[in-house]
Amino acid sequence: MSSAGSSSSPGMRFYTVLWAGLLGIVIVEVLLTYGGLRPLALLIALLALALIEAGVALMYFMHLKYERRILFWSLIPALVFVLVMFDHLWPDAFRVTSMRLPVSASSTPAGGG
Repeated sequence: MSSAGSSSSPGMRFYTVLWAGLLGIVIVEVLLTYGGLRPLALLIALLALALIEAGVALMYFMHLKYERRILFWSLIPALVFVLVMFDHLWPDAFRVTSMRLPVSASSTPAGGG
């Protein structure tokens, strides 16, 4: 019974190599930023590398790879829902920055200045 649980997780060497790989991706991102790429190409490259980093971090460092598949597939719809809700809220957030609030008499200082 104890041998089945201990054989499923990798050792410290695996996590060290994985961490070094993630560090390598960060170095590539920094080099791409200073590389002088066009903004659209830079955005696509950085987003792709960030998605790879996030996926690896979720699967291995948060141990999602070793959980049951139903947990993994229940998180994906929740993530999509959150992203869709963010998409609906961003226009309001940008609109608020350009709004001017009406000045009322109660908002002036007591000295009238």
